[in-house]
Amino acid sequence: MLNIKTIKQLRVDIKRWRMAGESIAFVPTMGNLHAGHLQLVQTAKQQADRVVVSIFVNPTQFNEQDDFTNYPRTIDADVEKLQSAGVAMLYMPEREEMYSCEVHTKVSVRTVTEIHCGASRPGHFDGVATVVCKLFNIVQPDKAFFGEKDFQQLLVIRTMVADLNCPVDIIGIATFRETDGLAMSSRNNHLTKEERRQGAYLYQTLCSAKQAVLEQQASFAEIEKTSLQALSEKGFIPDYFSICRRHDLRAAAIGDTQLIILAAARLGSTRLIDNIQLELIL
Repeated sequence: MLNIKTIKQLRVDIKRWRMAGESIAFVPTMGNLHAGHLQLVQTAKQQADRVVVSIFVNPTQFNEQDDFTNYPRTIDADVEKLQSAGVAMLYMPEREEMYSCEVHTKVSVRTVTEIHCGASRPGHFDGVATVVCKLFNIVQPDKAFFGEKDFQQLLVIRTMVADLNCPVDIIGIATFRETDGLAMSSRNNHLTKEERRQGAYLYQTLCSAKQAVLEQQASFAEIEKTSLQALSEKGFIPDYFSICRRHDLRAAAIGDTQLIILAAARLGSTRLIDNIQLELIL
């Protein structure tokens, strides 16, 4: 596995692969890799000749400096996992490589970034869109792979790619879960033992809400209200619990069939997000 830190060297190796007629898949990460990340890598390997993984804890997508500082960094373990997974290249740029002293340009995807996580984390998705756009320009992959746990982020990236005519296919991969249903996330490392046990209830609440929607037990608004109350009773501090149209994440209405239920809530000091998809048959 090539371990690359500079854009200049990366482009030399990418050019060599391109001249050999090889296709390139890309998995951008912030490190602290878990089984969900490795599932992205394995899927990418099935669809391209070479897989590039990046590890970069992007400062511009954090709303709080402490959150950025405390983000778990496990580089040695990450390198070992990626080598075992058969990754062709690991790109780990320094901050100065990604951002010059003065940054005059940012990528801002309107509308879809103004709701849900975007409402409570202003500027977060600008940071995400900007760094992903930069990484796409650097690596120039044929395909890029993202987990569906961060579904709003996935939609932001798909929208950016469509609007800017980026020549990369975006592939979403189903959320990878622990045995009790908790969505795998680097942030789970911050949970205490008791919070980790409680954390599974977020997905259970999503499953219950999905069943209530499918069985038409109540209106969407009533199901959302009941779910928020249930999370509060289990010790969560909910941010939102929303039944949405999948294509734009706006509030679902009667007649919509392709739906997704999005949830975000704090458990102790840790903010968890999750979602569940469903289809209604009219």
